[in-house]
Parts: sequence; C-alpha cells; structure tokens
Amino acid sequence: MKPKILISDRIHDKAIDEARLFADVDLEFNLTPEELVDKIRDYEALIVRSGTKVTREIIVNAKKLRIIGRAGVGLDNIDLEAAGEKNIEVVNSPEASTISVAELVIGSLIALMRNIHHGHSSLKKGRWDRNKLTGNELYGKKMGVIGFGRIGREVADRARAFGMDVLAFDPNMTAEDARENNCEYRELDELIKEVDVLTLHVPLTEKTRGLIDTARIESMKKDAVIINAARGGIVNEEDLYNALKNDTIRGAAVDVFESEPPEGSPLLKLDNVVLTPHLGASTEEAQINAGTVVVEKIRNHFKDA
Repeated sequence: MKPKILISDRIHDKAIDEARLFADVDLEFNLTPEELVDKIRDYEALIVRSGTKVTREIIVNAKKLRIIGRAGVGLDNIDLEAAGEKNIEVVNSPEASTISVAELVIGSLIALMRNIHHGHSSLKKGRWDRNKLTGNELYGKKMGVIGFGRIGREVADRARAFGMDVLAFDPNMTAEDARENNCEYRELDELIKEVDVLTLHVPLTEKTRGLIDTARIESMKKDAVIINAARGGIVNEEDLYNALKNDTIRGAAVDVFESEPPEGSPLLKLDNVVLTPHLGASTEEAQINAGTVVVEKIRNHFKDA
C-alpha cells in the first residue's frame, strides 16, 4: 500500500505532483493545532513549512507517523526531542535556498551601499536627489561572514567577485579551513571590529539569540553595515534600532524579524535601512527545490524501509 502524506503548508505544485507518484497525498492548509492533533493519526508522513508548529502533542498523537519533512531551512518549528523519542525521522531541505539567500544578501547590500531604495522612492515622488545619494563601492571593503556553512560560503564567493576581502568566523572552522576558501579566519569579536560589512548565516539557538547586541554593535566601525537574512532574533532589534538611530553604524539590511510580520517594529521608521519581508527563499527556483528535495528524502525513507 502507498504511504499517506499530509501536507499542511503550501509547497510548490511540482513537489506535490512528485509526492503523488509514490504516495496518497492530502492537502490541508491552515489547520489549527487541535485539528492537526486529530488529523495526524492517519498519516505516515507530514510535510510542513514554517507555518505549522509540530508540537509534542501532535507527535504523541501521531500513531502511524514515521517521517516529518520541513520544506526549507531550519527545524525550530518541530519538537525534535519528541520526534526522537518516537523514532520519527525529521528531514529538511536547507540546500534548496542557498543561492537565493546568497543573492538576496548581495542585492540588499548593494541597495544599501548605493542608496538604490532612496533613489527609487524619491524619483517616483518627482525629485532628482542625485547629489544627496552618494554611496560607496563594495570594492576593497572587508566583509565579515559569521557562520560559514553553505550560504556563508556562497555569499563569500560573490563578495570576492566584487573585489571584497572576506573574513570568516564559525565555531567549527579553523584558519586553514578559511584559507582553503580564500578567506581569513578571525575570532568573533575581532572580526566584528574589523569589517565594513557584517553578514550573519547562523541558525537561531540559545547561543546565537541576541548574538549581535549593543556592545558588539558599538565595537564596529562607524560606517559599517549589518546584513541579517538568517533568522530574526540573532540581532537584537531594539539594540540595532538604537544604534541606527544614533548613527553608531551606517546602516542595516534586514530580511528576518523577531516577530513576522514586524508590525510596530521601530526599524520601520528609519531611513538608513533596507527592509524586506523574509524574501530569502522567495524565488521560483528555491520554492521548487524546497519541496522537491524534501519529497525525495521522504520517498527514499519509504523505499529503504
């Protein structure tokens, strides 16, 4: 018999079609936690994105569940401990959006450094603010990459293509690792003090929550900028707002927020920011890959069982 898969968040149609080749698939979006607790009893596999919170209660009531697939990066919306206790495999597709996120980081950085967002909005208002919008080149600047996984390495490659020098920090890398990737290794606080551009590519954990706070921002160059397209909460938003408001640093590009949407965030009031609504994985290619990669991992799970 075919396994039954419940998909509780929207994934690309191509991924759904591929899942239907080997499984019976039901689409049930916008389920309440209570509805999912009841619904999950009949399924061997569950596919979610970030919208569905797979809690301990849901997992405990999943009588047949063998695998949970998260279409995208991160597993913070799944109770991994509860899944482990029931020997339920958990897979995701962090590789799916690597290029999309890396390109967004560079695009946001260029917009910030060259005032593209201000030039666009002022011109649409009938102004010609050419003399007010002098920016800076990326060439010759130092980029600091915190977190040197897939995305961090892709960002570093693109930064070097613009003639930037790249410094890297990752708790799992050595100076030799950095040299092999055409970067220089720095300890975290040393890197933060030295760079012109700081970009973050670490998961949100208890260790990384608030990693960039007032003390670390104040140690940066006055004309430095921060890019966060990783997870909201890694940069303390209140501390970042105060630093930007007081010109402690030049600017920031933020794609992820502590609360999404960021209603009432003081960052929305600032001019020295480029803000985007969590667009890191929002390309057609990444959306297809996020779903199809997870579906393939689920297919292999049942094939190998």
